[in-house]
Amino acid sequence: MKVAIIMGSTSDLPVMQDAIDVLKELQIETVVDVVSAHRTPEKMFDFGKHAHDRGFAVIIAGAGGAAHLPGMVASLSPLPVIGVPVKSSNSIDGWDSVLSILQMPGGVPVATVALNGAKNAGILAAQILGATQEDVRNRIIDYKETLKKKVTDAAAQMRSHE
Repeated sequence: MKVAIIMGSTSDLPVMQDAIDVLKELQIETVVDVVSAHRTPEKMFDFGKHAHDRGFAVIIAGAGGAAHLPGMVASLSPLPVIGVPVKSSNSIDGWDSVLSILQMPGGVPVATVALNGAKNAGILAAQILGATQEDVRNRIIDYKETLKKKVTDAAAQMRSHE
């Protein structure tokens, strides 16, 4: 199974790159595309309706400003959608994006990560896959052990300078 990473504009790529990178590190196949809810609605509609037919298991959708992409795709797809609010040039400190993705109506859930939190979106997508795929789950366990080791090593390094 693979993860789709879509965004409303190429200007979102610097933020969304964190999801791409962590999924690559976890050896999970990803497909990345620009799908604008406002500028290419037909493409968005086709993508949302057929993502599961194309072998995707999870969709990560990043968007700034009005940020309709994650919610609209979630309304069309049976797959879990993780929304990444992006602080864009036309954004109101990112709050417009956060609230547009977070405040979904009942029946159309979008898992929402922090503003510019694409790395966590990638990890969450991997954890969703890992719920049913032992090899992915084991890579997540190893990844979390690496995080733990970084903290304990940093603490030991800090104490050694006292």
